[in-house]
Amino acid sequence: MPTLGADMTKGTLIKWLVKTGEHVERGDVIAEVETDKADLEIEVFEAGIVERFLVEEGASVPVGTPLAIIASATGHPAPPAAAPSAGKDRVLAEPSERPTVAGPRRSHPRATPTARILATRLNLDLGAVPGSGVGGDITRADVERAAAASRAAPGGRGRASPRARRLALELGVSLETVRGTGIDGAVTGDDVQSAAKRPSIPGEPVPPQKGPVARRGPIAALMERSNREIPHYYLSLDIDVSATLEWLTGENTGKPVAERILFPALLLRAVAIAAAQVPGLNGYWQDGGFEPAADVNVGFAISLRGGGLVAPALMRVDQAGVTAVMANLRDLVTRSRSGRLKASELTSGTITVTSLGDLGVDNVFGLIFPPQVALVGFGRVRERPWAESGMLAVRRVITATLAADHRASDGHRGGLFLAAVEHALKEPTTL
Repeated sequence: MPTLGADMTKGTLIKWLVKTGEHVERGDVIAEVETDKADLEIEVFEAGIVERFLVEEGASVPVGTPLAIIASATGHPAPPAAAPSAGKDRVLAEPSERPTVAGPRRSHPRATPTARILATRLNLDLGAVPGSGVGGDITRADVERAAAASRAAPGGRGRASPRARRLALELGVSLETVRGTGIDGAVTGDDVQSAAKRPSIPGEPVPPQKGPVARRGPIAALMERSNREIPHYYLSLDIDVSATLEWLTGENTGKPVAERILFPALLLRAVAIAAAQVPGLNGYWQDGGFEPAADVNVGFAISLRGGGLVAPALMRVDQAGVTAVMANLRDLVTRSRSGRLKASELTSGTITVTSLGDLGVDNVFGLIFPPQVALVGFGRVRERPWAESGMLAVRRVITATLAADHRASDGHRGGLFLAAVEHALKEPTTL
């Protein structure tokens, strides 16, 4: 069981998405795991053949517990498949202790990559899907037809997202009675919440609404640890973003709504550029020392509709253009709120950004997510008098704040970092 955050001590294996004997590639999603904060997709980090499951579906196990044994396709034990855990690795699957008999690369039906992904999301067994592709391969269309037939069959059940299943248990809602509005009729978390709000039958007990409260527990524990163990220091800087916003308006002119760049994408890019230039703020405090990170993976604090907060990371933001960052951010927010985050996205952040400007907040003084050593906060863009070169004007200004770990850096380095953020924001063409 990989650690999916500094506050995680155990997890529940909801479902295996592969079968024994199946070949998996690095990055394949092989299981769904439930934590106190979210339901997550677990990736495998080495290619090989799934030899044996060590944890059954529905079992709760401590962090570090081996989940499966994966052997290489040649019969030799594969290296340990490990998931990143905020700077250190933990075992996800153990190598086989004995050689396996060499055999075909695949013991499951051949399917196109899109067909495999769709079958996993629809909870379909590819072994029961007839293939119509070249050489009998299973295509996406084959999976869609099989899914439609399954739903139409007597007793057929529509699928539900992990978040929907968890909310259904918490709110006392039967999934059989919920009409799904997701892809192919899937039941989403919002569907379950809507069903829970419908008037109940007179005399029927109302289940306790404990979801958001339960999710506050691990967040509170993590923030308590952060405030207790990390010697924070805070800096703030007002930044004139008038020219940046004018540039952004010009960039978005004529673009469809779905393709427009939002201001938070520029903030993420500016932080990533600054973190690359001042690496003492990008990394982890572990084993009594600072460990700089090789990449700049920016965590972004996202509030969940059902309550709670997650801060999944966008990978290598310093190397991506602002258009790519915007697309990745949209995808990350959507999957965060539908319970489809990957474990690696919660464990790979090297610095975190929180933005509360949409709530009218001027300044954000946050707590660092351990073992990271810095968190950057942004408030709202506001008009204020601004003096420059002996002239007074009304400018659009945003306040950037830095919460940093005094064990890893000091105010001088923190000041250099905020200055680098300001410089990047004032040069939007470089973002």
